[in-house]
Amino acid sequence: MAETSIEWTDATWNPVAGCTVLTAGCTNCYAMRMAARLEAMGTEKYRGLTRKSGRRAVWTGKIRLDEKSLGAPRAWSKPRKVFVNSMSDLFHDDVPVEFIARVWEVMKDTPRHTYQILTKRPERMAEVLAKPPFEILSNVWLGASVEDDRVLHRLDAIRQVPAAIRFVSLEPLIGSVARGDLTGIHWAIVGGESGPRAREMKPEWVDEIEAMCRRSGTAFFFKQWGGKNKKAAGRMLNGKTYDEMPELRP
Repeated sequence: MAETSIEWTDATWNPVAGCTVLTAGCTNCYAMRMAARLEAMGTEKYRGLTRKSGRRAVWTGKIRLDEKSLGAPRAWSKPRKVFVNSMSDLFHDDVPVEFIARVWEVMKDTPRHTYQILTKRPERMAEVLAKPPFEILSNVWLGASVEDDRVLHRLDAIRQVPAAIRFVSLEPLIGSVARGDLTGIHWAIVGGESGPRAREMKPEWVDEIEAMCRRSGTAFFFKQWGGKNKKAAGRMLNGKTYDEMPELRP
């Protein structure tokens, strides 16, 4: 487990490491930078997962399954919100279904924790979870990343996922998603890109999403404005802080 400063969760758990650049939202992925740093520090788990491209690190596409981390949540007695695979994507094509099932078993055995799984591959998530041995777990929230209107199809895909809570991470928000539909989505996280190459997030894009959330009954969480100095930019929107969380439906 790693404690985290991510505003919408308490800790991260990474039984899988490594990923593949997929769409524009991946361009400045913080996990690529972090993986490169961890490799430079001698952390074997991240060896060979990134390569240099110009002045930045990018994923090689190699995936590593971490057996040692798999059972870690069983040892955490204090209930936590746990972001699963902050350094990868559990539903990457190269993660075997059998390994996903073992992750599911750990989450089922630790109902004191709330697990948040985010993917850029909701189509595979829906396909995998529709079959045995998978079942809907009330402590597992399933979400998709949507960075702009080029990937709005992910909203349709996540709606097909059998889940107690479905959510969407609109981060990094690099374009308007006003043509999207949040029906059936319980929670929306919105955030601007951060880091040295951060792209702009326009305020009107955020206002559009808040209005969409009000229409669909979706909890609205505004994470950050981002930029090169995200702390200075803060996370106030129209004079307020939005920390709304989803509630389990009866």
